[in-house]
Amino acid sequence: MIIAVDFDGTIVEDRYPEIGREIPFATRTLQQLTEDRHRLILWTVREGRLLDEAVEWCRQHGVEFYAVNKDFPEEEPEKNRHFSRKLKADVFIDDRSLGGLPDWGVIYRMIKEKKSMAQLLREEWEEDFHVEKKKKRWWF
Repeated sequence: MIIAVDFDGTIVEDRYPEIGREIPFATRTLQQLTEDRHRLILWTVREGRLLDEAVEWCRQHGVEFYAVNKDFPEEEPEKNRHFSRKLKADVFIDDRSLGGLPDWGVIYRMIKEKKSMAQLLREEWEEDFHVEKKKKRWWF
């Protein structure tokens, strides 16, 4: 799976243009996703020196990206007249998404188990309230 990840407010607290403190478990989760053979793309508004600082911060914290602000490492936007800044990713992890950023443990479960937030919440609710799952009948 190709996963695009924002930096400010997602991996680190939003202190742009400074680099904020790491959001708990962000780098460890990203490392695990890489170990699970997903391709991570850093997808951020940062450019130039600020982008270099973010990439280096991630590298120092054990996170290497497949690509940065593009679909694949060899892509050269300035040489491709059909280049689009829209990434072709399966999942986008961003603090600005509808509903906000879940904690990194939930993010990992959603990707690993291929479940939506609604499915995880429903399962948690059923577990908390000891709800028996309905048995399927053969004629339905």
